[in-house]
Amino acid sequence: MSKSGAAKRYAIALFELAKEHNQVAKFDQELRVIQQVLAENNQLYKALEAPGISLADKHAMINTLSAGASAMITNTLKLLVERRRTNEIAAVCDEFIKLSNEERGVADALVYSARPLTEEEQTNVSHTFARKVGKQTLNIESIVDSNLLGGLKVQIGNRIFDGTLRGKLDRLQKQLTTNL
Repeated sequence: MSKSGAAKRYAIALFELAKEHNQVAKFDQELRVIQQVLAENNQLYKALEAPGISLADKHAMINTLSAGASAMITNTLKLLVERRRTNEIAAVCDEFIKLSNEERGVADALVYSARPLTEEEQTNVSHTFARKVGKQTLNIESIVDSNLLGGLKVQIGNRIFDGTLRGKLDRLQKQLTTNL
């Protein structure tokens, strides 16, 4: 996935449109769905980039991909395809989501645990760790890791909070070996 300045410019333009129409949260949700569909279907990317497929067919694919999405999002995706920037679609989605999260005081978090977390536990994790990173709330993606003995590992951006038993044991071992 490319992280070019062009992706950021398209995302900023789309974000400004969303703010202008009070639809930031709606666009955020729609772009997350589009991003997920593209991540799960690599063949769609290849088809959108294929030089042998007509622009009309590519527009039809974009219409199918963005079915139910706002016209502004559909038009932005079509514009990216027309300008041969199909490889930027995921980056535009990423950049828009970052802008949206920043605007709303939200951060995305990966939470690793030995068992699935209940809604109440996710809410508690969100409240606790959101304050630690200066945000209002967290979008939590819960990941069950059977290798964990217990506890949680929370990743927010490039910060990792390791409260797992394995992490505590490793820190204790390191502390004991450095004191000898």
